[in-house]
Amino acid sequence: MEALRLGYSPCPNDTFIFYALAHGLVESPRPVEAVLEDVETLNRWALEGRLPLTKLSYAAYGRVRDRYVALRSGGALGRGVGPLLVARRPLGSLEGARVAIPGRHTTAFLLLSLYAEGFQPVEVRYDQVMPLVARGEVEAGLIIHESRFTYPQYGLVKVLDLGEWWEGETGLPLPLGAILARRDLGEGLIRGLDRAVRRSLEYALAHPEATLPYLRAHAQELSEEVIWAHVRTYVNAFSLDVGEEGERAVAKLFALAEARGLLPPSQAPLFL
Repeated sequence: MEALRLGYSPCPNDTFIFYALAHGLVESPRPVEAVLEDVETLNRWALEGRLPLTKLSYAAYGRVRDRYVALRSGGALGRGVGPLLVARRPLGSLEGARVAIPGRHTTAFLLLSLYAEGFQPVEVRYDQVMPLVARGEVEAGLIIHESRFTYPQYGLVKVLDLGEWWEGETGLPLPLGAILARRDLGEGLIRGLDRAVRRSLEYALAHPEATLPYLRAHAQELSEEVIWAHVRTYVNAFSLDVGEEGERAVAKLFALAEARGLLPPSQAPLFL
């Protein structure tokens, strides 16, 4: 049976979730071929419909809702998971400030755009944000993934936690990323893939140590302490099933972005 290409990031939460599925350890309606790429690369590919199954920032999902649908399992959504704005010293205002961002299609950039106007985005790969700030080439940086745990090592300070801001404004968990299937796969196969993703996560939760070599092989930060902190932060009950509260959070994010002209409107159902 032909394998489906499945795109996800090399970050520990994704490699943890997909370890069992990528290694054929759980039942799946189709085998998968893992394609590990930076999330912003996956975001751009989704605009072309390149992969049938892929991890995506919710901000990017907002632009491809007519072509893709979100699975209920495998995503990143929760409380205390927000992108951070960091700098070498506290900032009074972002007006006119150069801000390194990890991609224009990331949820982090969408959130910062909802929070503030007038800053100058400087787009770089996510793992280059902190070095750019530390060298003084930009006034601030928007960090995601493992960077949340390591920015003090660069002599940087937290200016803003966009997750705290979002939760304070909405009372809802923060949607970061989802696993999407191209709608042309058909509802039956998509539902089977959703179950397979959930089985893969359940396997990882039952056998966490088995996943560690795979996590280490792809992580930017090899410290075991940081790897597990990353998994604990971004893998939670919403990863097993987005649930009603998660659905409301995504709908709220899209509604706010549409009202500001940051995302196009769509009537397509958000979830399987």
